[in-house]
Amino acid sequence: MTTHESRAHGGRRRAGVILAVCCLSLLITALDTTAVNVALPAVGHDLRASVSGLQWTVDGYTLVVAAFMMLAGSTADRIGRRRVFQAGLTLFTVGSLACSLAPTLGWLIAFRITQGLGASMLNPVALSIITHAFPDPRERARAIGLWGTTVGLSLAAGPVVGGLLVASAGWRSIFWINIPIGLAALVLTAVFVPESRAATARRPDPVGQLLVVTILTSLIFAIIEGSRQGYGSIHIIALFALSAAAVVALPGYERRREQPLVDPVFFRSVPFTGSFVAAVTAFLVLSGFLFLNTLYLQDVRGYSALHAGLLTMPLAVGTAIASPLSGRLTALRGPRPPLVAAGLLIAAATLTLTTLTPTTPWAVLLIAYVLLGIGFGLVNAPITSTAVAGMPRAQAGVSAAITTTGRQVGNNLGVAVLGAVVSARTQSPGRAGFAAASHPAWWILTACGLLIALTGLATTTPRATATAARVAARFPTDPPTTLSSPPGVRGGTPA
Repeated sequence: MTTHESRAHGGRRRAGVILAVCCLSLLITALDTTAVNVALPAVGHDLRASVSGLQWTVDGYTLVVAAFMMLAGSTADRIGRRRVFQAGLTLFTVGSLACSLAPTLGWLIAFRITQGLGASMLNPVALSIITHAFPDPRERARAIGLWGTTVGLSLAAGPVVGGLLVASAGWRSIFWINIPIGLAALVLTAVFVPESRAATARRPDPVGQLLVVTILTSLIFAIIEGSRQGYGSIHIIALFALSAAAVVALPGYERRREQPLVDPVFFRSVPFTGSFVAAVTAFLVLSGFLFLNTLYLQDVRGYSALHAGLLTMPLAVGTAIASPLSGRLTALRGPRPPLVAAGLLIAAATLTLTTLTPTTPWAVLLIAYVLLGIGFGLVNAPITSTAVAGMPRAQAGVSAAITTTGRQVGNNLGVAVLGAVVSARTQSPGRAGFAAASHPAWWILTACGLLIALTGLATTTPRATATAARVAARFPTDPPTTLSSPPGVRGGTPA
């Protein structure tokens, strides 16, 4: 083997380790998101939490991730991706330990927020690190496909892993698993991941960040608390109005900035906008389904956390089978076939649950789980591919963060909206009351599936693709990325 071949082999091996580290970070954050759902009945019983308290246990985490993810992406481009990535791993690991020790519901929600701050520094930064670790477009596409597959598998496997942990060691154990993985990722990052940053530093955008936080916080708070206080309450109406005002103000303010936190120009690309809409919708479906299904299986059907997790195994299996197939299909045929198929399968799955009762046959439930698993497995690769394709690499942190933020917004809305729908309609206590109250929620998820299919059709036409090219042309040619080696490594990974 020549010296050049040896260096190339070493570079590919190091890039593979970098990909593994990024996938580890994604594994713990995504697994944590869905594993907590299975533990909700146990948390509610142990800490005497109401439905809204359980909603905040999930949404306290995902809300912070969504609110600060774009800030983390732009900050990483400015001060160094490895530095921000390490800070995120540290905060998430410490937050996981604190969650496992939480004495009350209030403390648990506070520590979940700490976890969320750490997680906001991981996912978009990890995707940006992968983008720069794999300079060859074909290798980069395969790496991103594997990263996207990890998203689907982690989220789908969460209920199974969570059920096993809750049954064997209690609900606090779902946070223990993050600690050794987080520590291992920290060590590997220090040794193998080179520092990288955008050649042109982006200036902070505190006003834009404040507007993003205002939009999400006021909206989610109004949805969750509105079911308890009443949506006609002056406080709830004011929160909805505040969120709407911030939505209007954000693009107007960002257009006037030379380096905006959320560049409105990105959304002139129909495929990019479509990927954002599909990300919000798909993860609204998944988080909403997991929230409702967990309460249905444990509170209505009377199953333990372990049995509830195992019964959703078909969802994880469907996702595991469909995710790699989706990556290959996206590479060969583009994003349209997997997006349309995903939307139709999701709609078919949730449609079967619109007449849910306490005695719905298991065959119906298993069919719904399989269809939803396959549909969700198909949707991730085209979302990720469409979000990154055509965007300048110098904007990798921000462009990745926008779509990943869409996923977290969907997670928030799924729990908040569907939890509010069920809470508002649960007039008669007991098993039958919850099952009947969930019917409108399943219809909402069916509509979401159809929206994903329509998005796949609308955003893949030649006219839509041309808008992506026009957006890319508005940005200058990417300058070389600044790289430095981690301690103990000679030479950096080429950008």
